[in-house]
Amino acid sequence: MFAAPDAIRGWHAHVYFDEDSREAAARLREGIAQAFPDAVLGRWHDVPVGPHPQAMYQIAFPPGLFPALVPFLALNREGLAVLVHPDTGRQRADHAHHAMWMGAVLPLDTARLPE
Repeated sequence: MFAAPDAIRGWHAHVYFDEDSREAAARLREGIAQAFPDAVLGRWHDVPVGPHPQAMYQIAFPPGLFPALVPFLALNREGLAVLVHPDTGRQRADHAHHAMWMGAVLPLDTARLPE
C-alpha cells in the first residue's frame, strides 16, 4: 500500500554548517528570507540538537513552496549539506525514510525521535 501525498502537511529543510561555513549558511538564509516570505526560518542552533549531528537551522514551508524553494536550495547551498523531509506527523519516518539529501548525507540519531 502506498502513502498518499496529501499526508504531507508541510516540509522542513535543515541547513547544516560549521564554523567555516557559517557565512555561507547566513547568505543562504538571507536569500530564502527575501525570496520566500512564507517560509518560516527557525533559530540558529550552533550545537547539535535532537537527531542532528551538527549545527543547523530549520526552514519550515508549505507544500506549495516545494517546487520553487527546493530548487533554490539546490542551486544556492554553496556546498552546504541540506536535509529536506516532509512533515507527516511521523517524525522518525520523515527524517529517516522520507528524507532527501543535498550534498553530504549526515548520520542522524533517529532513535531520539518519536515513532
